Amino acid sequence: MQSMYTVLIIDDEPAAREALEALLAAERYQLEFAVDGLQGLALAAELYPDIILLDVMMPGLDGYEVCSRLREDPILAEVPVVMITALDDKASRLRGIDAGADDFISKPFDKSELRARVRSICRLNRYRLLLEEKIRFQWIIEQSQEGYIVLNKAGKISYANPSAQLYLNLPEDKSDQNFIDVIRQQYRCEPEASWLNWEFQALPMTPNYLVRPETTTAKAFWLQADELGLPQSARQRRVVRLRNVTDAIVNQNEMRRAETMLRHKLITPVSIASMSVGILKKVIVQEPLPVNELVQLVSQADNSLERLIKEMKDVFQYMDAPVLAQPGQQVALLQLESMVASLAKKLNLEKVTVTVASALQEKRLTIAEIVLETILWEILENAKKFHPQQAPQIEVIVTTEAQNPQGIQLQVAMTASPLSPEQIKWAMMPYIQSEKYFTGEKHGMGLGLSLVNTLVWQAGGSARLFNRNDLPGIVVELVLPLADGNR
Repeated sequence: MQSMYTVLIIDDEPAAREALEALLAAERYQLEFAVDGLQGLALAAELYPDIILLDVMMPGLDGYEVCSRLREDPILAEVPVVMITALDDKASRLRGIDAGADDFISKPFDKSELRARVRSICRLNRYRLLLEEKIRFQWIIEQSQEGYIVLNKAGKISYANPSAQLYLNLPEDKSDQNFIDVIRQQYRCEPEASWLNWEFQALPMTPNYLVRPETTTAKAFWLQADELGLPQSARQRRVVRLRNVTDAIVNQNEMRRAETMLRHKLITPVSIASMSVGILKKVIVQEPLPVNELVQLVSQADNSLERLIKEMKDVFQYMDAPVLAQPGQQVALLQLESMVASLAKKLNLEKVTVTVASALQEKRLTIAEIVLETILWEILENAKKFHPQQAPQIEVIVTTEAQNPQGIQLQVAMTASPLSPEQIKWAMMPYIQSEKYFTGEKHGMGLGLSLVNTLVWQAGGSARLFNRNDLPGIVVELVLPLADGNR
């Protein structure tokens, strides 16, 4: 059986060491021995024992000097030292106290007294260490930028560190508040499926978010929530960590949106200009063309370069914006058809239709035009990318949201290979990218739609992905909020 406490015995007399070993062996201590002061100091530094039994009268370094050196060591200074001495005069004890001894046992010692003192001092020292550790841990938690919340069995908050109080706007008296009620009053719990059974089971290991959507006066705010897995003995409590991942989410969005913007704004005019110049170079060298055909090629290249300059100006202006969705911006649903047609043309998609319910024709959404364009580009691009022949049939349908009169339902139905449950689970899950080479999608998940979900949640909407029932394919379904005055 493994010992609970480590006892270091420093004594130069073999008989004394054997006697102490015999007396303490029944207590199942881990006993360590040193034959002189120098070896004792070395073992103390190596073992950090719970107690040191130190003989006073030793050759070389005596017990007083060893004790003084222990007290000068910043790590060993708090280790209890009990001096074992045949000296019983007041002056010797005062010298031992000056050296830093915690207690004394006189030779010949009483067996029961020795056992009782060692046992008591070990327990008190272990309690002191645990108390110090608790104080240090509490200080770290109190100073942490991460929020920590302890919940009782009923799901009510019994402790919240200052960061958690800030994130959840908790008053000082917070013991009667239910955690799930508090967060739902201030945040959207996403993905909703992860939080539905919160009261009955722990949060899954997948990223779980609390999202405060963007408003006209504030940017979106993201918290990642994780639940600590406690041992069975501690199941009466639950511990939740809240981590502010707003900057990480924003940085991920910025990288992905820059990639998206550059791709669908710049590639087309560059390709046309390059092709025109390539043809000019070939015909000039090999076979001269009539002047009118040369002018046509030059004009085509010139027009493409002018378009490239215009698109680059748009890109730079867009990248200068501090956030993707500027607070207060809106987009009219009347623009949807032309927006989808423009994106489809750039992607060479031919079978694309758009249907907006007549009651919604004059409505506006509370997101910026560039946000809606980015969302649609991501969906349409992936529809093409993952269709077996890169030629999907796509239907964009906008209807009133039955469960939410303050929003609309936008479905993008596409022909494609059906997805497995695991692919559906991960395809639109926002996450914090940490790989060396940023790819914008989780390796192996099949669809790089995480940006779509991030932008939709940030705008106060929701998104889901499911397989079609009518045809082989999938549907991306978005619920987006209507602007005030349009509801």
